[in-house]
Amino acid sequence: MARSTTTEAVVLRSFRLGEADRILHLYTQERGRVGAVAKGVRKTKSRFGGRLEPFSHVELVLHQGRGDLDTVTGASLIRSHDRIRSEPYRLQVGMIGLEAMLKLFTEQEANEKAFLALTRFLDVLDESPLRPGSRAALDPVVLSFQLKLLWVSGYMPHLETCVECGSTEPLVAFLPAAGGGVCASCGHGGISLSPEGVHGMRLLLHSPIAAAPTAGLGERAQRDALAVVTASYEHHGGFRLKTLSA
Repeated sequence: MARSTTTEAVVLRSFRLGEADRILHLYTQERGRVGAVAKGVRKTKSRFGGRLEPFSHVELVLHQGRGDLDTVTGASLIRSHDRIRSEPYRLQVGMIGLEAMLKLFTEQEANEKAFLALTRFLDVLDESPLRPGSRAALDPVVLSFQLKLLWVSGYMPHLETCVECGSTEPLVAFLPAAGGGVCASCGHGGISLSPEGVHGMRLLLHSPIAAAPTAGLGERAQRDALAVVTASYEHHGGFRLKTLSA
């Protein structure tokens, strides 16, 4: 039976369909991942205007029919996040975050913590005075966001004690198959971690995303965090993010 629902959503991806329509990949507050069609959105006089661009945080009315895709019948803007789309570095950082959402959350199942992390990530990315580095993939904001997503999806790396023996000795490596860091006695064949990297990841995991720009992570800590995130994706999810190789 066809019905309509109203929900907050973030546009993760958008594809052209036909002459004037678009297919949208959405992450919604009420239903999790949803696919939808926005009819006539590419027309000059579209009633949706520019409200359905990637990164847009919107309130949507979605009509659920018999097909796999909902139809957008109403849209109001909550946050446009135009700054992310208009500044190249913010755009690169933002695309990593959106791809992580697309890969990790594929089901039509509500996850309030994931939706909250996504909207906070976009707000911080839009508002914070970022310091462009050599690679967007090393930006502390997107590293913090991805660690939070691993947390809420059940893949949080264990970095408090040795995941193999429980020792409180310093962690020197990360074992993807075990899902955590290991001490020198157990760290055979893992991804090497520096003390700065372990401290930096603990800081990012246990602090708000808004604190990431001022966390003071050095390049080695950033690279360690990226290696752990990438290895977690590959081992637990079986995927790599294309945006991380840019």
